[in-house]
Amino acid sequence: IAGMSRLNEANVLAMSGRAIEAAGDVDILMLDKTGTITLGNRQASEFIPVDGVDPAELADAAQLSSLADETPEGRSIVVLAKEQFGLRGRTLEDKGMEFIPFTAATRMSGVNYEGNEIRKGAADSVRAYVEAAGGVFSAECDEVVERIAKAGGTPLVVTKNCRVLGVVYLKDIIKSGVKEKFADLRKMGIKTIMVTGDNPLTAAAIAAEAGVDDFLAEATPEGKLAKIREFQREGHLVAMTGDGTNDAPALAQADVAVAMNTGTQAAKEAGNMVDLDSSPTKLIDIVRIGKQLLMTRGSLTTFSVANDVAKYFAIIPALFSPIYPGLGALNILGLASPLSAVLSAIIYNALVIVALIPAALKGVKYREVPSGQLLTHNLLVWGLGGIVAPFVFIKLIDMLLAFCGIM
Repeated sequence: IAGMSRLNEANVLAMSGRAIEAAGDVDILMLDKTGTITLGNRQASEFIPVDGVDPAELADAAQLSSLADETPEGRSIVVLAKEQFGLRGRTLEDKGMEFIPFTAATRMSGVNYEGNEIRKGAADSVRAYVEAAGGVFSAECDEVVERIAKAGGTPLVVTKNCRVLGVVYLKDIIKSGVKEKFADLRKMGIKTIMVTGDNPLTAAAIAAEAGVDDFLAEATPEGKLAKIREFQREGHLVAMTGDGTNDAPALAQADVAVAMNTGTQAAKEAGNMVDLDSSPTKLIDIVRIGKQLLMTRGSLTTFSVANDVAKYFAIIPALFSPIYPGLGALNILGLASPLSAVLSAIIYNALVIVALIPAALKGVKYREVPSGQLLTHNLLVWGLGGIVAPFVFIKLIDMLLAFCGIM
C-alpha cells in the first residue's frame, strides 16, 4: 500500500504489488538513450562538405531536404543554414517540391523537385542508395562519418542526384546530472545499460560521456528481447522502459516494465507499470522507491526481531521469579510484580506498533549504498534501538503503573 501510494505521488500507475517489490531487487537497468540520457533533440552544429563540394551547396541541399521535417534535428538544420549562409524564407511551394518523409525502412528523408533528388539520412542507408544508382561513396566521407561517430555525434549524410555532398554533424546533448545518478545506482550494485539505434562508435562515445556501464547499439526489438533473456538466465532482475509496439516483447519479458502513457496500447498492456507523465527518466525514481521499500522492510524487521527478543528478556525474569526465585537476579529492571510486567509489556507493544506506522508509510531515509553497508546500518540503528527500547519503556510504564497505584 505504501509503495503504491509513493508511486501514485510520482504519477506512476502500478499494475501489481509484485512489480513494486521487484523494482527494489532490480540489478540491471535498461534505458533508452533519447529522452532519458540525452535531451532527445539532437541539434545540427556543422556542415562538413566532402570531395571538394562548396559548403554553401551542402547547406542549401540540407536545408531544402529539411523544410518539411518537423523533427528537432530537421528544424535545427534549417536554422543553422540561415545563420551560416543566410538561406531564409524558403518553402516547399517555391519550386513545387515533393517531400519524402523518413521511414524506418529507408532511414532517409528528402525532397524531389524539377528532376532533382535530395536525400539525407544514416550513412549506411545513403551509401546503399548512392551505390545502387551507380554513384560513389568516397573514403573521405567515410572518414568524416567515423570521426563524428567517435565524438559521440550523429552523422547525417546529404546527397543530391546520388552525388554525396557532405555530412551534417548532429550533436546529442547529455542531460545534466545523469552521470551522478548512474554513479549512485552503481553504488547500489545496479548495472546501467543504454539502448540506442546509433552505430556502435556513436553509442560508445555517448555511453562513456554519460557514465553508463554498458550499451546496446543498433538495437532492434529482437535484440532487446534477447538481451533481457540473457540477463535473466544469468539470474539478474531487469527493468526497462518503452513506448512503442516494437518495445512490447521486451517490456513483457522484463521484470519491471514501465510503459509511457503516450505510448501504444500494446506497450501499456505489456508493461506492469504506466508512467502517466511519459518521462523515461522516471524509471530511475521507480527503482529508488522500490529500494526504499526494501530498506524500510529490512529496518522494521530488524527492529521487530530485536524488540521481541529484548522484550521477553525484560519481563520473563519478573514473571517467573515467584516460581523460580533464582530468576530474580535476572530481573535487572526491578519490575514491581509479574502482573505489572505483563501489563507493561502489553501497553508497550500497543504503543510501539502505532509508533512504527508512520515509519512504515513514509519509509526510512533512502541511502545509495551497497547492501552490506545497509545491513550494518540496520543492525546498529534499528537492531540496537529494538534492544534498548523495550527495557527503557517497559520500566517507565511499570513505574507509572506503580505510581498510579494500579499494581
